[in-house]
Amino acid sequence: MAQPSPPFRADHVGSFLRTKSLQAARAGRQKGEVTPAQLKEVEDREIEKIIAKQEEIGLKLATDGEFRRSWWHFDFFGMLDGVGVYEIDHGIQFQGVQTPPRTIKVTGKIGFSNHPMVEHFKFLKAHTKVLPKMTIPSPTVLHFRLEPGAVSKDVYKNRDAIFDDLAMAYQKAVRAFYDAGCRYLQFDDTAWAYLCSKEELQKARDRGLDVDHLQETYAARRHDDHDACLPRQFPLHLDRIRRL
Repeated sequence: MAQPSPPFRADHVGSFLRTKSLQAARAGRQKGEVTPAQLKEVEDREIEKIIAKQEEIGLKLATDGEFRRSWWHFDFFGMLDGVGVYEIDHGIQFQGVQTPPRTIKVTGKIGFSNHPMVEHFKFLKAHTKVLPKMTIPSPTVLHFRLEPGAVSKDVYKNRDAIFDDLAMAYQKAVRAFYDAGCRYLQFDDTAWAYLCSKEELQKARDRGLDVDHLQETYAARRHDDHDACLPRQFPLHLDRIRRL
């Protein structure tokens, strides 16, 4: 029996609150008290539980809750070729809270090869009876979150020069997830929501972004990221709604 195809009447963004056991295992890993293999065992077990919960309540899709990630976006970006996650002196400021002081830097040619999240999706697909949905951050988010000096001038002359390689990397990502059996891929794109906020636009301007032309730049590049290799009847969800 063929699985139903999205859009579904009932759906969700993909991420769930981390369970206490998962939080404890990740904290232990940071302290060196838990090995990578032990952390994976906990992740596997908790992912199986959250998949079962989604099936139990009648959803026609399931995600892994993003339980293998510390960040919904930086983890994916940091696993791209030429991109890494680094500590800085400040986090991302939200209303009343600031994230841990991490950011991304482009230190080499951006590419997509041997990305661990393809295997993450395969685990999800192997453990659910409903349609497995994979969520990844949109490429515009990578560009939007770059701090001043975050792009190596030995590789790219400026931050806007990354777009062609970034688009090619995402084309390979789409194909890799499709070949792994993914038929529902969601691009989480918070940058568009930030373009509606004067406060966030000022923060972006402070980071050196040309905010007066970001809409045109992102709109022009959006289709480059996936359409060139997008198989027919492959739903792609662009999530543009996030609370600021």
